Amino acid sequence: MKTTPYCTPERLLEITYPVVLEGQKLGDWISHHRTAINTRLEREGVVLMRGLNVISSGQFATIASGLFGGELLSYSNRSTPRTELRGNVYTSTEYPKEESIPQHNENAYSHEWPMKIAFLCLVAAEQGGATPVADSRVVYQRMPADIREKFVRKGVKYVRNYSSVGLPWQEVFQADTREEVNAYCERNGIRYEWLDDDQLRTEQVCPGVAVHPHTGDKVWFNQAHLFHVSNHTEENRQALLQTFGEARLPRHAYYGDGEPLEEDVLEAIRTVYEEEKLSFAWQGGDLMLLDNMLYSHGRDPYDGARKVLVAMADARTWND
Repeated sequence: MKTTPYCTPERLLEITYPVVLEGQKLGDWISHHRTAINTRLEREGVVLMRGLNVISSGQFATIASGLFGGELLSYSNRSTPRTELRGNVYTSTEYPKEESIPQHNENAYSHEWPMKIAFLCLVAAEQGGATPVADSRVVYQRMPADIREKFVRKGVKYVRNYSSVGLPWQEVFQADTREEVNAYCERNGIRYEWLDDDQLRTEQVCPGVAVHPHTGDKVWFNQAHLFHVSNHTEENRQALLQTFGEARLPRHAYYGDGEPLEEDVLEAIRTVYEEEKLSFAWQGGDLMLLDNMLYSHGRDPYDGARKVLVAMADARTWND
């Protein structure tokens, strides 16, 4: 039985915050409305704003930093391809348009993540291309109790091999030398090993469930289902295993103690996410703000051109 979410698709559009400039400069409008918008974001976890006349990444950087009240974050410990446009404004994940991106909380596989994310739609796709979201509180509540308990008890181990497939370690860590990578890993509790041919293998164990620092809600907060090799089609999964073997997969996930994740558990997680996701059609100029712990996000396949920009703010760590 589906749990009633905090925010239904209809409610998502009802809480849209209309932008009416009425002759004001955009910066003045942001200053006047910042508190009200952030109050709504803290209460709802997601805010959709419509009516912005934004045409550049520079304007988006100004809006995002103005609304969030701080510097935008760089994309560190990267797991997907993106392009930085300017001032820590990035393109959305650059995956082929025919592929979907599963629901996930940004950087939940890492020691550090952004609390706030802004998505700006400059060009809406001709068909598809939505950025569906799911309430992490409801996902946690709907997760079968035995799965939930095991993730709480064991956490998740994320294993990555940086080779010819996926992002190279230089891009992931934004580093040029092994010494820079070693220092980053040691600061952030990442086990690392340098292999032959300048290849790197890392392992990081993170909790599978978190408690929101402001609301006190328990949230499902991990990327086990996305990192696990079963996230690929069966054909691609077999090709990866035959090419690399399990130990050298570009990325994979286990329970925190190294025990394999069961296929039925991963399928149950994906089913809950699929049943709980909320979606709306982008319109050019839409700005969506997310609390990254209260809501996950994904991407639907699409046709035609699509341009969605992303900015992140308010870094948090497991130590926090």
